Amino acid sequence: MEKVAPERVPIAGNAPPQRYARGWHCLGLSAPFKDGRPHSLLIFGTKLVVFQQADGSMAVLDGYCPHMGADLGTGTIIEGTVACPFHGWQWNGRGECAHIPYSPRIPRKAKTRSWPVMEQNEQLFVYHDPEERQPPPEVAIPRIDAVMNDECTPWEWQTMHIPANCRELVDNVADAMHFKLVHGLEATRFVNIFERHMATQKGTFQALSADDGRGNGDGTAAFSFESSATYYGPAYMIVSQTVDHLGKPVQLYLINAHYPVTPNSFALHVGITTRRIEGVSDDEGIALGRAVAKAAVETFLQDVSIWETKARIDAPVLTEFCGPLYQLRRWYEQFYVDVADVAPAMTERFEHEVDLRTPNQMLKATAQS
Repeated sequence: MEKVAPERVPIAGNAPPQRYARGWHCLGLSAPFKDGRPHSLLIFGTKLVVFQQADGSMAVLDGYCPHMGADLGTGTIIEGTVACPFHGWQWNGRGECAHIPYSPRIPRKAKTRSWPVMEQNEQLFVYHDPEERQPPPEVAIPRIDAVMNDECTPWEWQTMHIPANCRELVDNVADAMHFKLVHGLEATRFVNIFERHMATQKGTFQALSADDGRGNGDGTAAFSFESSATYYGPAYMIVSQTVDHLGKPVQLYLINAHYPVTPNSFALHVGITTRRIEGVSDDEGIALGRAVAKAAVETFLQDVSIWETKARIDAPVLTEFCGPLYQLRRWYEQFYVDVADVAPAMTERFEHEVDLRTPNQMLKATAQS
């Protein structure tokens, strides 16, 4: 009997969407934008300009002057407006031309797009919506009280540019098995909850001192930690972790945030702060934050090296231990369709816990063999 070759499952996916996600996107810490200069930003396939107004509030406009197309980010700030470097037209935070140095009359059409902005947790955000709707209040970035009440050490903040579509990053929320195989973190509990505009990953992890499944050392646990990580919208995640430091529980807040530059590249922010506790000096807390920030960046870089060479997979073949990737992507899709097309299945509550006993036993047996 002739042997029939198994059907080949195509692995290549569709091209990434040219549309950018609807939602709040973190531009970074607020303070660097408050230096009295305009700042150009490549984002959403275009250029924006960020500047501080006379009352101290922040503004974001389309980055090119609608008069003759000059880059407003190379201009100057005059009385809280951004002045074009070409002809001196001044633009206020509402996108209105406030002054033309050589004309007493301002044309009625002298307007440019003003983007919704907010500041929260000492960070600056811009809201993107292809339909140009205003952001609904229920999707506002939540306040981290400990940060805003000055109960934490200063942010350790790094930004890197990643040559991949941002869906690769978001997929990590539901990817239970890569933590050990890529990062040397063994999950003993892994739960996902997707609801409305939020996607949460809760887990208990052991940082392995040695063997990570690749034959290095004895595989004993160096320490364990509890982690709760929630995306608020498509691009901003707050991670809360409690770790043991010098015999004391220390709460860490980690920010994993990104904004798309092009369909196949994004800027990734990693921010770390530690909550001050009695008996742990600020210097110790800052040192711990820096150590965790370094580890977080190294962790992302381990993923990046894979993203740079992998194919886009729109229909992955999964086991019951891989995590609810299809449900996560269904949740994520809500940010890429018009508001009228958001289906209930994208936002209704979904909760799932991966049973890790079998994969952990198999991985341990593999490492010991």
